[in-house]
Amino acid sequence: MRPQHLALLTGLFLSFPAIALTQGDAAGVVAPQTGDDAPSAMIDPMEPRHARDVTLDEFLWIARPLVVFADSPADPRFREQLQMLAARPQPLLDRDVVIIIDTDPTEQTALRTALRPRGFTLVIVQKDGRVGLRRPSPRDVREIVRGIDNFALRQEEIRMGE
Repeated sequence: MRPQHLALLTGLFLSFPAIALTQGDAAGVVAPQTGDDAPSAMIDPMEPRHARDVTLDEFLWIARPLVVFADSPADPRFREQLQMLAARPQPLLDRDVVIIIDTDPTEQTALRTALRPRGFTLVIVQKDGRVGLRRPSPRDVREIVRGIDNFALRQEEIRMGE
């Protein structure tokens, strides 16, 4: 990843809580398409999406959703988590991680209903749709990657050479 792209991503992550309050049109991941209907550009997987705009079924067998829940975008743990993710995006990209956020418990999104967080919660969903990791506090990318690498499906990907 080029240094200027990393700086841009870091800037987006650091300012995201403010952006999330003003933008309601975050898009979900688009599965690769072929033929004339293929999109000209794929959506950046490291750009956080809001939980109201996605479902876990969209990522089944395609990506590993990393869902960051908080009761407010001002939660210091939420901001810390986004900063840690922005600091090292490449290992997450290498493992097909997409970032989803949900900072409004009153909205009761499908993800919030399915994953039942309490306050700040970090949840990593495996490609087969099962919860692989759940943590009540922010985690650095190294620990997240270590957890993902212990998933059985990830072990199989490694054996097959991705």
